[in-house]
Amino acid sequence: MADLEKNILVVIPVNEDHKKFLEEKAASGDKNCCIRYVNGEKVTKEDVEQADVIVGNVDPSLISGAKNLELLQLNSAGADLYIKAGVMPEGAVLANATGAYGLAVSEHMLGLTFDLIRRLNQYHANQAEHVWKAMGNIISVEGSTILVLGLGDIGGDYARKVHALGAHVIGVRRTNRNKPDYLDEQHTMDDLDMLLGRADIVAMVLPGGSTTNHIMDERRLRLMKKGAYLINVGRGNAIDPDGLYKALKDGHLGGCGLDVTEPEPLPADSPLWDLENLVITPHVAGNFFLPETFERIVRIAGENLAAWANGTPYRNVVDFTTGYRK
Repeated sequence: MADLEKNILVVIPVNEDHKKFLEEKAASGDKNCCIRYVNGEKVTKEDVEQADVIVGNVDPSLISGAKNLELLQLNSAGADLYIKAGVMPEGAVLANATGAYGLAVSEHMLGLTFDLIRRLNQYHANQAEHVWKAMGNIISVEGSTILVLGLGDIGGDYARKVHALGAHVIGVRRTNRNKPDYLDEQHTMDDLDMLLGRADIVAMVLPGGSTTNHIMDERRLRLMKKGAYLINVGRGNAIDPDGLYKALKDGHLGGCGLDVTEPEPLPADSPLWDLENLVITPHVAGNFFLPETFERIVRIAGENLAAWANGTPYRNVVDFTTGYRK
């Protein structure tokens, strides 16, 4: 008796070359399978419930009924919505896209870094008003101390880049594993309060969850060195927006760059919009705006389709207790 046909649902916007690649990977084992491509915005409950494998983020509320689901391969690095109790069927593997976003998001962070320390945002505002005016002193990445909170794919890539530019880089991570060469120092979150006052720039790439909610409250913001800069591309709720407004408005912080906010989108009447020392981008550091990011996601998905087809270990399996890749 022939094996029952396995159903693979792909909801990311792949082209013909991507389809060929994914189909070859899925067919690399001895499983009889069929791949269906559905626009992610049009996925139905029936589509999800028929799937043995899903590639791409689908509405978490649809997944609990997918009793045949063996693998959900996300197109995001974050898995917060999928590790909640009752979302994933028992026995299904959840894998994320860690490794896809480091290039794009770390370069966005680097862009925000120079925008802030060179006062480019202020010169852009002056240009719009036809004003020829020097805006004051600046700092350099070279010789500065940069504190990076979160050393996954993205934070590590940013740390490597600024270290290459001559910064003294301090990394903060959950556990004190082997320190990479691009870090001058490595610490855990237990040392955060002690470290904040040393940094010229604090760059945040923290995941979601209760442990990081408002981790940068007004007290910690004021532990930062006067005139220091803050960058956040992780989760908007990692920074208390009221405390941030106060610390920027009274000049305690030299400036801040946000690609994520609380809430999101940032309401039009938020006072944060009007601060001249704040740069806001609308959660665009990642996504698929850089084509290479999407290519990396497809490659990760292909690797895991091959692993599924051949019964070999998966890449980027998410630990449900932490929300991180194991």
